[in-house]
Amino acid sequence: MPAHKVIISCAVTGSIHTPSMSPYLPVTPAEIAESALGAAEAGAAIVHLHARDPETGRPVHEPQDFEPFLKVIKQRSNVVVNITTGASPYMPVEYRVKPAETWQPEVASLNMGSMNFGLFPMLRKEREWKHAWEPEMLEASHDLVFRNSFKDIRYALDTLNKTGTRYEFECYDTAHLYNLHYFWKEGLVQAPLFIQTCFGLLGGIGAHPDDVMHMKRTADRLFGSHYHWSVLAAGASQMPVAAMAASMGGHVRVGLEDSLWLGKGQLAETNAAQVLKVRQIIEGLGHAIATPDEAREILSLKGGDKVAF
Repeated sequence: MPAHKVIISCAVTGSIHTPSMSPYLPVTPAEIAESALGAAEAGAAIVHLHARDPETGRPVHEPQDFEPFLKVIKQRSNVVVNITTGASPYMPVEYRVKPAETWQPEVASLNMGSMNFGLFPMLRKEREWKHAWEPEMLEASHDLVFRNSFKDIRYALDTLNKTGTRYEFECYDTAHLYNLHYFWKEGLVQAPLFIQTCFGLLGGIGAHPDDVMHMKRTADRLFGSHYHWSVLAAGASQMPVAAMAASMGGHVRVGLEDSLWLGKGQLAETNAAQVLKVRQIIEGLGHAIATPDEAREILSLKGGDKVAF
C-alpha cells in the first residue's frame, strides 16, 4: 500500500511577527525569496507569501511589492505559490485581494469570517523595538476586528474565481467552517476544498486537542469527502498540533508567520528548519511528503504555467 502523501505548506514571513522579535524573520524581497526556496528544498510543496517594507519590515501589499520574489521563486523552483489575501487585518479587502488578482497564483489564502485579532499579548516580553510601528501595531489590536464579512468574501471570490486561482480557506473557528459551507452550497467555491483550520490565535479557537478534534469533526460533517484538511497552530502549539493532524491523515502548515520557534527557547533560524522538523514527524508516522506536482493533483490546481508571474 503506498504511503499517504502529506502536503507541507510553509508560511514564510506573514504580517503578525515583527523584526524585533527575531533576527531571522525574512523582510527584504531577497530574504523572502531565499527563505521560500529553502523551505521548498526542505520539502514544502506550497509556500504562502506576504510582503514587507525592506527598510522597516512593516507589512506592505501593493502588487509590485510581491514581484521581485515571485519571479525569483518561479525561476528557481517548481513549488506551488500561495499569495495571501489576508495580508494584514488593518487593510481593507479590495487592497488585500489586489496582488492575487494581479499575479493569479495557483493558490490564494482566504479568511472565512470576521474575528477579534489579539496580537497584544506579544507586548509582554521585554525587548528593544527597532521600529516605532511594531509596538503601536500590537497595542492597537486591543480594538482590532479582522473584517471578513460575507460581502468581503464574495468580493474576493468574484474577483479571483475568474483567474482560475484556488483557495486555502483559513478557518479560525467553527463558524468559519459554516460560512465556507454556505459559499460551497451557493456554488461560489468548488470541491475539492483545501481547508486550513487555524488554532491558538487570541480571538479564534484554542489549540487544545479537543479544539482540533472539534474542528475536524465539524468539517467532516459539513464537507464529507469533498475537502482536504490542513492545520496551522500559533507559537508553541505549532508542532504538537501538526503532529496530531499528521497522525490523523491531515496536511500541515509551518513557517515563521505562525511561529518564530523551533523548540523551547530556540528561535528557528530558517523556515527550512521548521519544514525539516515537521517532515521528520510525518515520515516517522510512516507517511510521505507530497511533491509540488502531487499537491497540484491532490488540490486540483491549474498548474504553475498558468500564473501571471
